[in-house]
Amino acid sequence: MKSEMQINLLRGWPNPSLHPMPALSSAATAILSNPLLSTPALNYGPDDGDPSLRAEIARWLSDFYSPPSPVPASRICITGGASQNLACLLQVFSDPLYTKNVWMVAPTYHLACRIFDDAGFAGRLRGVREDEEGLDVAELETGLERSEERTRAEWKRVGDWNRNQGEENLELRCAFKPSRPWRKLYKHIIYTTPTFSNPSTKIMSLRRREELVRLARKYDALIISDDVYDHLQWPAFPSVSAKEKYPHKAVVSRIVDVDRYLDGGPSGEFGNAVSNGSFSKLIGPGCRVGWAEGTEKLVYGLSQVGSSRSGGCPSQFTSTFIRELLASNALKTHIRTILQPAYSKRYHTLTTAVQKHLVPLGVSLPTGPANETSTDAVRNGSTISACTNGKGAIAGGYFLWLRLPPGLRASDLAKKAHEEENLIIANGSLFKVVREGPGDGNGDGGGEKEPEDFEGFVRLCFAWEEEEKFDEGAARLARLIRREMHRADS
Repeated sequence: MKSEMQINLLRGWPNPSLHPMPALSSAATAILSNPLLSTPALNYGPDDGDPSLRAEIARWLSDFYSPPSPVPASRICITGGASQNLACLLQVFSDPLYTKNVWMVAPTYHLACRIFDDAGFAGRLRGVREDEEGLDVAELETGLERSEERTRAEWKRVGDWNRNQGEENLELRCAFKPSRPWRKLYKHIIYTTPTFSNPSTKIMSLRRREELVRLARKYDALIISDDVYDHLQWPAFPSVSAKEKYPHKAVVSRIVDVDRYLDGGPSGEFGNAVSNGSFSKLIGPGCRVGWAEGTEKLVYGLSQVGSSRSGGCPSQFTSTFIRELLASNALKTHIRTILQPAYSKRYHTLTTAVQKHLVPLGVSLPTGPANETSTDAVRNGSTISACTNGKGAIAGGYFLWLRLPPGLRASDLAKKAHEEENLIIANGSLFKVVREGPGDGNGDGGGEKEPEDFEGFVRLCFAWEEEEKFDEGAARLARLIRREMHRADS
């Protein structure tokens, strides 16, 4: 019999109780009550965004990430959120002919696949598995080299190979998009969420980030790093103290910071990495304001995308509210006093329910009982439970990524969970890198293994549903798993 009360552990939204309503109300009032502020807020914004907001974001990022030198406002461009900006980045810095492949960490944020398809890369998305340190750079380099070999073979085959002129100039002649002083076309795009990855929750080690940047420089790739969960972190083990202490600094340098300082700095004016940030995870998903950080040349190029030249900076009006939240430190206070305590409690409540109801049935958390990664371990190259009882172990993000017992298929389980238990979960196959589409001679070829379908995993989200339903949700899933295991045995 289907349970009456629906429990939704799929939706990756913050619970409405976590919206910063008083702070937003104060910020909106401050803007709308002053014509000196409201008039520019309601006009077209500068292509790269309000200068004072860019300065506030630069100050905020410098404080949180502690890079070797402070982030200047000239490295910041205001965007319409991480999803919209991913499309804008592809419009400026990729080309359906010149750019060979999009390389995505697998399991991946599945809705990004449609954005890449819309940019002309259907059939040319490639999944790269994760290992203990994050995205597997050895597997990635093998794929990049194969792609380059196919490209060279194709040029020889059509008889247009000219050693004196050079490969890059030849290929650029065949790009769809015209040359522009603010544009650089990259041969490859690498997409990742390196900190508290969705769905695996893994943290890419600093060593791996450095290896990835060097690889991007070698193969002319742009790393697009979705840095949207970094602020949502807490101790991996619940504290017995009444005053829980939450980390106020980033666990590891961003990839864009690595590109800024590694081996003397970027190889070229545009660099090989961009940080794609969003306020949606901190304020609410309807707040479509974000930022991008990269070299000054890359940020300027992004600001010249046609939609911004026509309509001005995205979300100009709402972005002025964000400026007030940052200038008053209201956002920082909201993160520290509301979000970190609330998500920590939710995380530990759901983890406890999983351990109580699901672990005895053979379900496991691949990243350890509590994604128990210490800051020292991440910086030194390890991202899984090297410090099971270690001081400083952290967890974060929105999700738990569960491995099912052998013989169960996540897509079947999720369907039956909805039909039989009124429980909504995300089946692992949602997060595979979709390769459907025509492909082409440059990006498609033999010798590549089929991507993992992740049918052995499910994702649970602790951000949206009411916390008191977590135990019941895990119990329902356990009940279904028992039935499925019994059916398999009978």
